[in-house]
Amino acid sequence: MRALIQRVTRASVDVNNETIGSIDEGLLLLVCAMKGDTDAQAEQLAAKVSKLRIFRDEQGKMNRSILDIGGAALVISQFTLAADTSRGNRPGFSAAASPDEGERLYNRFAEALAGLGIPVQTGRFGADMAVSLVNDGPVTLSVDV
Repeated sequence: MRALIQRVTRASVDVNNETIGSIDEGLLLLVCAMKGDTDAQAEQLAAKVSKLRIFRDEQGKMNRSILDIGGAALVISQFTLAADTSRGNRPGFSAAASPDEGERLYNRFAEALAGLGIPVQTGRFGADMAVSLVNDGPVTLSVDV
């Protein structure tokens, strides 16, 4: 699985001009299931995200996790993270999991993250979403498991 992780002071997601998820301090997680990904990888990604020390400590160093700060996560499905831009100008998405499998693994990831004690809000799989965020730092990481 692949995730783009952004440390935020706030983030929200709207579908059809209605806010369906929002958080204050925490992480905006854009998540993509790739062909061949498993439940174990969704769980491994959740565990990794929960332990990433990317929040400031008292000295201003990135030394605290989302668990340490009591932050929340906004999880958004993002199949375009599977883009292959190696040929031509139009990205290909054949490396992404099928929609059914992608949705199942996306939900498994969100459930695993919540199971670790992190408050989780989600977008709507397959929907046209408008995502708003205030990136803190900015801190943005790409993680593959």
